[in-house]
Amino acid sequence: MGGAVRLECSDHVAVLMLDRAERLNAIGTETVEALASAIAEVGADTSVGSLVITGSGRAFSAGADIAEFAGFGDAAEFEAFIAFMATTFSAIQALAKPSVAAVNGMALGGGLELALACDLRIAAAGARLGVPEIKLGLLPGAGGTARLTRMLPPGAAKQLLLTGEPVTAAEALRLGLVNEVVDDGAALDRAVAVAAKLAALPEPALAAAKHLVDEGTLLSLDGAIALERRMVTALFATPDREEGVAAFLEKRPPRFGTRRN
Repeated sequence: MGGAVRLECSDHVAVLMLDRAERLNAIGTETVEALASAIAEVGADTSVGSLVITGSGRAFSAGADIAEFAGFGDAAEFEAFIAFMATTFSAIQALAKPSVAAVNGMALGGGLELALACDLRIAAAGARLGVPEIKLGLLPGAGGTARLTRMLPPGAAKQLLLTGEPVTAAEALRLGLVNEVVDDGAALDRAVAVAAKLAALPEPALAAAKHLVDEGTLLSLDGAIALERRMVTALFATPDREEGVAAFLEKRPPRFGTRRN
């Protein structure tokens, strides 16, 4: 993975840290390659139950590496770069395991797009979140417009996209852009704590919940309800469902899964 990212796993939680603090964790080709490799590793590791993504230093990520794409020869080269970013970020969303972004500082442009690909976002009080690409004559190209419009009311999404101005962590919480705001310096610890609780839950149900939210929003109400019924019926036949019901009836903590022993 080189020096672009660091991946550490402990107690069934993988922590993936962007590690270019001197560049505010700007995301260039090297970083995307390292992210893609790390995400594949997390997905294949049966001992890992959840993922936390964060940035080193004082930023989550200031966005795509402008110095790199300023040197692209043509639009096709730029398209290849943002397509690689988008595919990599979508791989995070597609993980069966839940992911939590610990937004410890600014999350701008591609940095916010990375955070949006996670299932949950926990922000430090001093964090700032936004998509300033309009000020460069561009727009987010790695899933930012698509995810913002699915996550926020249209007016709020347009405010971020059209003005390019970031919002505070408190405003992001009000809008639903982040799930929780914690004191500065506490985002990573809180994200790991949340991820640890998620890792202890049954993976089939976690994966189904993610799928139902992500796919259900694209279906009609009747279609989403039908999908829900099929997936919940499938969960009924799993060992984790049997264990969950038995634990409830026996008034003891459940012991889900065998893959993380």
